[in-house]
Amino acid sequence: MIIREGPLCHEKRLRIKKLECTGCGVNFEGDFYSSPLLNLSTEHQLFIELFILNSGSLKKMADSMGVTYPTIRSRLDTVIEELKQQIGKRDEYKDEILERVNQGRLSPEQAARIIKSL
Repeated sequence: MIIREGPLCHEKRLRIKKLECTGCGVNFEGDFYSSPLLNLSTEHQLFIELFILNSGSLKKMADSMGVTYPTIRSRLDTVIEELKQQIGKRDEYKDEILERVNQGRLSPEQAARIIKSL
């Protein structure tokens, strides 16, 4: 199931709070952050998949999709802008982690481990 926004407020800033290992069933609860790529819309993720499968050739993509090169270029520019926004959100998350250290809610070691994992 893909959930992209809060059901009541429609806020698009969601966090992963619980993970489960499908092998042993162990649960991890905390404040997890996923890759900016995973936070892109499904449409943009599919575009990136096609881009990679076409060896990064916008011309090949345009031919295979039956659209013009400028159309594909425009879509790529849109994906790039959305990815930049997602990376900005990751940077905001880093700032939140550092603020938790300042508030004494998180140790510097824990913060360093979290930030390193991003």
